Amino acid sequence: MTAAVDNQSATLSLRQRLGRAGGRLRPGLGGFWTWWTQALASWLPPRLRTLLGLAHERVLLQLAGSELRLALERGDGVQDIAALPWTGHEAAQGDELLASLLAPRVADKPRWLLLPAGAGLRRRLAFPAAAAERLRDVVAFEIDRQTPFAAADVHFDAGVVSRSGDQIEAELVAVPRATLDAALASLGSLDGTIAGVDMAGDDGRPLNINLLASARRHRRADPWRVWNWAFAALAVAAVAMAMWQVLANRRAVADALADQADARARQARQVATEKRQLVDLVEGMAFLQRTRAARPTTVEVLDELGRRLPDSTYLEKLSIEGDQILLIGQSSQASALVGQLETSKLWRSPALTGALQPDPRTHRDRFTMTAQLAIEPAPATDGGKADARRQP
Repeated sequence: MTAAVDNQSATLSLRQRLGRAGGRLRPGLGGFWTWWTQALASWLPPRLRTLLGLAHERVLLQLAGSELRLALERGDGVQDIAALPWTGHEAAQGDELLASLLAPRVADKPRWLLLPAGAGLRRRLAFPAAAAERLRDVVAFEIDRQTPFAAADVHFDAGVVSRSGDQIEAELVAVPRATLDAALASLGSLDGTIAGVDMAGDDGRPLNINLLASARRHRRADPWRVWNWAFAALAVAAVAMAMWQVLANRRAVADALADQADARARQARQVATEKRQLVDLVEGMAFLQRTRAARPTTVEVLDELGRRLPDSTYLEKLSIEGDQILLIGQSSQASALVGQLETSKLWRSPALTGALQPDPRTHRDRFTMTAQLAIEPAPATDGGKADARRQP
């Protein structure tokens, strides 16, 4: 009585801990891989799945009195293969007998013992969804309460029947150890080749559970396992190389675009520099032309002096520096020269500098005269007008 109470308390405590886990499902990497491969395989035709070894197939062995029935279970159903008389002689040579009877492709499939529906007990139980990850460990605490056996006296397994929110409904299947051990012993030499033990449901179809302990399960070595890993590694390496090549191509394209952009930028800077030089040259030439047009030329000055100076006057030196005119010469009418020159439009403010010096040889007066060139103001350009408008 005390042991039953302790087990019930442990069960309640376990349920509380699982309930606090929030009902999260964490199938793990193995569960995800199984689900993913099955989902991919479901898109292939059944014949192609069978050819590639992706179909879930197994050979079911069912004892019925002195007869051993063989069936092949596939994803689309169960197909009967043969029914063999099963006595001590056949049981001793069971492995060799099946190898000679079955086709090589079928003989290599996992072999499962299928127990009849009345060989064990089935119970429906409700658990939090978080219990699905370790369902077998969880239902182990329920065996004492849900069956008349102790956990050590039965072989058991459980499977998820349905899910509803944060709750799951699981089915516990328990078979007495004596029953299962006797069924395995009756297989004779086939006992060591059994990968699992399943039990038939009410409709005769397997429940898809495994009552056999992990240590006793026979695992057939896959001859293609090494090749599969090699092909997988090769595929990963090929994908990595392809991704690296794509990345290298993108980098090369990016570098080429960067070089083109730099070349265009250099060309643009060179064009801008040449344009600025051309504008400066044009503006300089225009400035020189405006300056030259605003002041009288030397020929015009000489012509104007020739017409205004009297015949008794000759020049020894004529100098034009900037807007300054310097005249040095001799004239018999030196004092009247200022009046004769001041009305000209080519210069302004003519004046004698220094005293007149009589020359006893020529009987003329030596004079020095200065004047300012009459320079007209240069016409304002568009840039000058814009600058004038910007000034306050």
